Amino acid sequence: MTAVEVEVSRTKAWLMAARPQTLPAAAAPVIVGTGLAVHEGVFAPLAALFAFVGAALIQIGTNFANDYYDAVKGADTDDREGFTRVTQSGLIAPEQVKLATIVTFGLAILSGTYLVYVGGLPILVIGLVSVLCGWAYTGGPYPLGYHGLGDLFVFVFFGVVAVMGTFYVQAAAVAPVGPFPTSIPPGSVTWEALAASLPIAGISTAILVVNNVRDTETDAEAGKNTLAVRFGYRVSRLEYVSLLGLAYVVPPWFVLVWGYSPAVLAPLLSLPYAVLVARTVCTRTDGEALNPALEQTGKLLALYAVLFAAGFVL
Repeated sequence: MTAVEVEVSRTKAWLMAARPQTLPAAAAPVIVGTGLAVHEGVFAPLAALFAFVGAALIQIGTNFANDYYDAVKGADTDDREGFTRVTQSGLIAPEQVKLATIVTFGLAILSGTYLVYVGGLPILVIGLVSVLCGWAYTGGPYPLGYHGLGDLFVFVFFGVVAVMGTFYVQAAAVAPVGPFPTSIPPGSVTWEALAASLPIAGISTAILVVNNVRDTETDAEAGKNTLAVRFGYRVSRLEYVSLLGLAYVVPPWFVLVWGYSPAVLAPLLSLPYAVLVARTVCTRTDGEALNPALEQTGKLLALYAVLFAAGFVL
């Protein structure tokens, strides 16, 4: 094997570890939070950019941590039907994946410097807690994913916190409060931002549900007690459908209760695709079907986010 082939293979291995197919979970909340910011007249492009960079780095760092800790804890085995994990498969040494986790989370903290400058103490706290929970998802003395708390973690941090945080830093950036505010600037935390975060939280969590349904048997053998392991396929499928259902009742709320333009109903155009994916999740348990369904749920998240943001802008 030539040096070029080795380099290409290692580059591909690192891409596999970073799992770029999961980046819609990082981009979607920023897209929606920014769309709402445009609607409310508080759009701040630099703050939006750094919000995405920080979210993407936390997502990648969490992926690295999952790859490393699932391997060393024995949750990843040759029987697993999911995408290849580089630590378990031996493509990258465990020490290197662990170092990449530390470096990536460090870069996430560094990239948040500007956001802390404009958003102040609330963003500092939220950012540090987000990084800590990203590591604690599979690492630490009480890994969240191993105790059935992964779904809650994703819902809160990759949904509610990410969307509201994106809106907050932009509203804070244009508010006449000066750098590093120690309190929450007026108009930066709103009920509308909370409501807009719920669809993204729901579909992001649905991605994890597909992953856990696929890995139910191997996770149970490894002692990884996800909600799918604790409650079985039926409850997990009900959870998946409920999370998608939440996404599709929120846009009508904006129109009927808050008087927004019917343009915010644009996400409903993605409903047929959601039904198609849900049909697979509700009838299959094998990786051959659920690996594509996982990617399709990620695409649904991206499509929904773009349509929702466009609705706000229009």
